[in-house]
Order: sequence, then C-alpha cells, then structure tokens
Amino acid sequence: MDALQRLARFLDRPLFPWKKLIIGFSITQFLFEGFLGIRQYRVLQQTKPPKVLELEVSQEVYDKSQAYGRAKAKFGAFHSLYGQIQNIAFYHFDVLPKLWSWSGNLLLQFAPARFTGEISQSIVFILSFIIIQQVVSLPTNIYNTFVLEEKFGFNKQTPKLFVTDLLKSNLLAFVLAPPILAAFLSIIQKTGSQFFYYLWMFGAGLQVFMITIYPVAILPLFNKLSPLEEGKLKTGIEALASKLKFPLSELHVIDGSKRSAHSNAYFFGMPWKKHIVIYDTLIEKSETDEVVAVIAHELGHWSLGHTTSLFGISQVHFFSIFALFSVFINNHSLYSDFGFVNTHPIIVGFLLFSDVLGPTDTVIKFLMNTLTRRYEFQADAFALNLGYKSDLAKSLIKLQIQNLSTMDADWMFANYHYSHPILSERLKALDWQPTQKVETKEAEKATATTTGRDEL
Repeated sequence: MDALQRLARFLDRPLFPWKKLIIGFSITQFLFEGFLGIRQYRVLQQTKPPKVLELEVSQEVYDKSQAYGRAKAKFGAFHSLYGQIQNIAFYHFDVLPKLWSWSGNLLLQFAPARFTGEISQSIVFILSFIIIQQVVSLPTNIYNTFVLEEKFGFNKQTPKLFVTDLLKSNLLAFVLAPPILAAFLSIIQKTGSQFFYYLWMFGAGLQVFMITIYPVAILPLFNKLSPLEEGKLKTGIEALASKLKFPLSELHVIDGSKRSAHSNAYFFGMPWKKHIVIYDTLIEKSETDEVVAVIAHELGHWSLGHTTSLFGISQVHFFSIFALFSVFINNHSLYSDFGFVNTHPIIVGFLLFSDVLGPTDTVIKFLMNTLTRRYEFQADAFALNLGYKSDLAKSLIKLQIQNLSTMDADWMFANYHYSHPILSERLKALDWQPTQKVETKEAEKATATTTGRDEL
C-alpha cells in the first residue's frame, strides 16, 4: 500500500503532458503494427504454399487464401488508420469533457434530482460513448461484412439480420452496463483506498455469473442451439468425454451458417457442467472422425488445465489493473491535461488510465499469445496421443481451406498477433507427412457430379 501511495504522489506532477504521452504511445504502437503488417503482406504475396502443404492444398485454394489474406490486410491497415484518427480527434477536440458535461446537463434537464449524481451521469456518459463508437465504426463493419466477406463467399448475413444483431447488441449493453457500472463505481466510492481488493472480487464474481447466464439468456438471442442428433458423431463425442471424465452436460449444434461460412467448435460452462458447441458448418464440411478429433483437441485444453490456468492468469491481470488504477484515480495532472480541471469522474479516470497502460497491454498481449500458442501445441499432442493424429491433421487442413486462413506468416507478425500457431507449424509438430490433397465435402460432391458417382 505504501509503495502504491508513493508511486501515486510521484506520478501526480503539475503540468505533466499526459495527453502528449498517451497520443505518442498510440502513434508508436500504430507505426509498429504497420511495420509488422508490411512484413506480413510480403508473405501474402508469395505464390507457392509452404512445403508441408504442397500436396494437401491445391494451387487454386492457396491463391484464393493469399488473396483473402491480402484483402484483410489492406482492410486492417485502413481500419487501424481510421481508429487512430478517431482517437486523436477525440483527444484533440476534448470530446470526453464535452460528453461528460452534456451527460450532466441531460440529467439535470430530464431526470429526477436523485438521479443526478456521479453514478447516474457516468451511466449516461458510457452509454452515449457506446452509441458514438457504434456510429463511427458502422461504415467499416458494413464494408467488412457485405463487401470483403461477401467477395470471398463467407458472408451469410442479410441486411435485416445485420441490423437486428446491432439492435440486440445495443439493447444488451443498455440492460447490462448500468447495473455493472453502478456496482463498479459504488465499490470504489465506499471502500476507500483499498477498493481494488473488493473490485477484483466483484469482477471475478461477475465473470462466473456471466458464464452461467450466457448459454441461457444471451447466446439464444443471436443463435439457435439445437441438440446434436443421435448418431456416430454424438456417440463418438460422448465416448471421448466419458473416457476423459469431462463433465459433459449438453452437446449442441449452433447455426453459425446463418451469418458466416467459417467453422469452429468450443466448450464453455462451470467446472461441473460443461457445454460443447459445434458449428453446423464444421459438421457439414468434415467427416465424423475429423469432428471428433477437433473436439479431442478442445478437451485437451480442459484436461491439461489450460482453461483453469488462463482463468487464473486473467484474475492476476485484473487484480494488477485495479491495483494500478488506485495509483491514478486521484491523479489531478492526468485529469487536468484532458480538460477535467474542476471535476474528476472515476469512470473517466479509468478510461484515461487504460490508455496510459497501452504499452503494458501490448507486452501482455505478446506474452499471452506466446503462452496460448504453446497450449495449442500441447492440445494437438493430447489429441495425437489419443490416436487422432491423421484425423486432426486432416481437420486442421480442411478448416484452413474452408476458412481460407493464412497458410504462412512472418515470424514477427505471428509472434505479436497470433494466439494460435500457423498450420504448417502445427502439422510439423504432429509429424504429419504430406500425402495427397485434402478435399472438403463440397469438393468431393463436385467431383462426384462430374464423374457420375452417386454418394449418399
């Protein structure tokens, strides 16, 4: 505690240029990520697949994957520049103090007196901020969905579904944000200088609560979950879960195909009650044993304690953030440099503090990506040891083909951005020997049509 207080006094320096420092951090990160993007773009201009994929992936698929990667890279560069301009404009034109003042005036004009305190004003401020962010990001979201993803055959959303999802997301924000924010601010106001202990406990409890209500109250708003039909796939997954003593409660198929052609599978839930969710696109485009191999990989994360480890790391991270926030919560120089001279709203302080932590977050992101890539290799090895080497390798290749994922990457770009190893690295770790081209079910059906075969 004494060390935190001393650090707080040291950092609260009159006329310290916090705004210039934060903008400098942001621009430096933008330039660094742009440098990495240029390195990766050179890889995306290559014309031949990695050696380990030469036999599995056709030239046509590789060329399309590279084109998709270049299109996403160009869009990502524009999106990053667009976001950078937004951030600088927000700071330069003092949007935060103006929005705070407007929120207070709105409450004074329309709300009863008991709703004009800092908590009520903070709720209006944050909800207004969310709306602004939604509006300014709408053009890029529309382009990404209806132009970029559409061009490469992945988008399945209609304009109606896009608007409906947007309205539902905002409705959720307006329902969930006020009580969470009110609790967040009340804890800080009522627990004094040691608020970060209580805030951390609140955050951990909130995570558990959200994990519990997510499959019941939130996920059904956007997707339909259906029980996996009886058959070989269900039997195989249940047998695998039983063998590993995985506490499987429900086995669902999610209608991911109504928004995208991308495939995936995952699990979630409390330690004693887990749900496995498989995208309908994965079932449609893969053989049964390959889907089971994907689930074996996912259950490997559970069996090896990866999910528990990551949850524990996240708790340490959150505690560190809240403890460091106690250093900045009363930093007058920080507030003043952003136009908050006579008032020091807690929520604004937290937003500014988050920007100060930008360089630290970059380092943490790099370290976490390093750790999760290691976990992915371990989960692959877990599935391999269960006898799924061939099926897992084929499923990874098919997922790569179906999703047109990048098949190679610059090492610096991958270490900074990727939470998963690239396909060639995973196949090498599995000791996969190139054999023949791996086709998706769609390709097999097309071949059957041209050769006159009749398959069920």
